[in-house]
Amino acid sequence: MKKFDLTYRMLNDMYQDGYFPDFLVDKIKQLLQDVVAFLETGERDLGKIQNRFDEMTLAINDLQEEFEENDSEIETGARDSIGETVEYILKWFDIDLDVEDAIGQRDW
Repeated sequence: MKKFDLTYRMLNDMYQDGYFPDFLVDKIKQLLQDVVAFLETGERDLGKIQNRFDEMTLAINDLQEEFEENDSEIETGARDSIGETVEYILKWFDIDLDVEDAIGQRDW
């Protein structure tokens, strides 16, 4: 069972951009970390992995209103940062899943 790269800074671009409130970026990061914890168990079934990414993406979708309430939104910069992080996770764990499929449930 492979452990995740602790030196990798998830959502770095979002944390660097004051447009995105850190406490909301932290919520997205936690959802990503939950997927990482699942992958650290050694799970290799692509269907189960896709389901976890779908759950994560739907939970991120649910944060959109909270972003708007804090004068922000999940837009291009956020989408890119989330996508880069998901892509890194997929590569780290050698998961044969396209990043666009992994976050295919997004509406941001």
